[in-house]
Amino acid sequence: MSAPSATVVTDLPPWRRFKYPQSLIHFGALLGVLVFLAYSVEYLNIPLERLLTMFGKIGIQLSDRYFPPDIEYIQNRDYFGSVLDTVQMAYLGALFGLVLSLFLGWFGAHNVTPSRRLVYPVARLITMICRAVHEMIWAIIFVTILGFGMLPGVLALMLFCTGFAGKLFAEEVEAIDMGPVEAMRATGANGLQAFVYGVFPQVRVAFTGIAIYTWDVAFRAATVVGFFGAGGMGWYLKRNVLQIESERVAAILLSIILLVFVSEVASAWARQRVAKMQ
Repeated sequence: MSAPSATVVTDLPPWRRFKYPQSLIHFGALLGVLVFLAYSVEYLNIPLERLLTMFGKIGIQLSDRYFPPDIEYIQNRDYFGSVLDTVQMAYLGALFGLVLSLFLGWFGAHNVTPSRRLVYPVARLITMICRAVHEMIWAIIFVTILGFGMLPGVLALMLFCTGFAGKLFAEEVEAIDMGPVEAMRATGANGLQAFVYGVFPQVRVAFTGIAIYTWDVAFRAATVVGFFGAGGMGWYLKRNVLQIESERVAAILLSIILLVFVSEVASAWARQRVAKMQ
């Protein structure tokens, strides 16, 4: 007995990416974006013709005012001490911020928070406030309250890292498998025990990656937070900018770029090691 032959369908409609009214909505949205872009350029009075000559002017300014960089200025012991201060400030700010983000991630995750009516909205509000205010604004506020020095910089970076890492950690916690957590709760485990043994093992690798990325961002912010009186390399940058020492400013900027590059390489290596843990 022969096998039944397969039915071949030949009258298929032509494939189209969008069908009406999806196509109309798609092109209407694209047209709206273009119209809003044109309106914004016209309303803000942005001279687009200057873009053609911008790069040439930048090259002239760099060659006339910032070249050659005063490399000897950044080789003295005092400036090297400010570099170490910046690294320590970023480290402490990121460390304290990550510790606080553990609690905010726990309290601000809707699936494991101790109280969805009280603790959850308060934790989310704190995270939002820390993230909404720029780290430079935090530095200005703490310098005004505490005076000049490293402490305002550490506190500013701590709040910045708290809001930054707290939101990411809470979102990771909300995506976990609740099976182990519910099993621990059924055996009589309290909230802290369920979090330590049921939640954190599932997000340990993700939190490590968040910690590395937070340190990387905090280090970039720490290089200039001293511009507002929080110490470190930023203080040297501010002093030389105000004194119009352009060649020294160029040298400081080169040192910041070098340090950020080193931090980027170290962060990439650490992220690769964390990826192998998964």
